[in-house]
Amino acid sequence: MLGYLSGSILFGRIFAGLFKKTNIFEESKDKNPGTANAFMYGGFFCGLLTLLGDLAKGFLPVFVYCRYGSAFRSSSVITALVLAAPVIGHAFPAFFRFQGGKGIAVTFGCMLGIYPELRPVLIFAMMFILFSLVLRITPHFSRTIATYIAAFLIITALHCAPGISFGFGLISATVMLRFHMSKEVREKPEVKLLWMH
Repeated sequence: MLGYLSGSILFGRIFAGLFKKTNIFEESKDKNPGTANAFMYGGFFCGLLTLLGDLAKGFLPVFVYCRYGSAFRSSSVITALVLAAPVIGHAFPAFFRFQGGKGIAVTFGCMLGIYPELRPVLIFAMMFILFSLVLRITPHFSRTIATYIAAFLIITALHCAPGISFGFGLISATVMLRFHMSKEVREKPEVKLLWMH
């Protein structure tokens, strides 16, 4: 519950208001109150503070649970729900009429929260790099979906703890549902190799 409520704090909207840029998300194509739009439409400091806030709201609940929730950690289901709760809160925030963001930065925060187990977050980051720079998938919508699917398959194949695999599966499903509900125009997906222009 605390993870969900933490996720429901949309730092993009809070810092946009503090920087007097209250309509920045309406200016964007996808209307997403997330880190990328905070940088693009709100400026560097608005984006940086949003990024830090989104990472923290994923990291802190998961990290506290992993450190102090020994009575519950034996349950893979509870671990999965704790891991996914901040992303679910970000995508469907109680404080903003369940109209939230996509949850990419929050995902990174959640996966960092399971430190010292770093394989899942490294896999997630590598998939983003792979599909952004080497096997370039456009538009962003398609690249993100491919990243989550590939990362989930690899995390599962590497036999990470069941709670982590299931949790990342819940995160992936939440992000895909939020993308599906997005009103942004769906461009045709394209895949290009690094050396292709």
